[in-house]
Amino acid sequence: MAAPERPAPFKALDFPHFSAITTRWMDNDVYGHVNNVVYYSFFDTVVADYLIAQGALDFIKGATIGLVVETKCSYFAPIAFPDRVRAGLRVAHLGTSSVKYEIGIFRNDETTASAQGYFVHVYVDRATNKPVALPEKLKAALKKLVRA
Repeated sequence: MAAPERPAPFKALDFPHFSAITTRWMDNDVYGHVNNVVYYSFFDTVVADYLIAQGALDFIKGATIGLVVETKCSYFAPIAFPDRVRAGLRVAHLGTSSVKYEIGIFRNDETTASAQGYFVHVYVDRATNKPVALPEKLKAALKKLVRA
């Protein structure tokens, strides 16, 4: 069986939104670079940062919450503390109750992604965990990020 084709790294120009993230000493693993699991934290951070800033996420009292149902990350170049991270965010697919976010992780001022990936949120009613239509305020915020 042939190995899956490796994606080309994203470019910074392809993202309409960025969040700055500071690496921490504890993010480095024994190999001297940021451990792979930390990248998923970067993904979560850029999405939450954007949605909170847009007033589209109330993670404490909101009736609708997003649950991650699928993720993927591809790595191209190492990042290590004390590097700065710029996490680029865009929306690859906007469904009725779900959204596929694409994230590019850029080291310092580099314009080619060191890592990239996606995750899919399904939005559900907090009380029942049943999928619901995206609230209008959330949908409006996400439309600003839809990939052309």
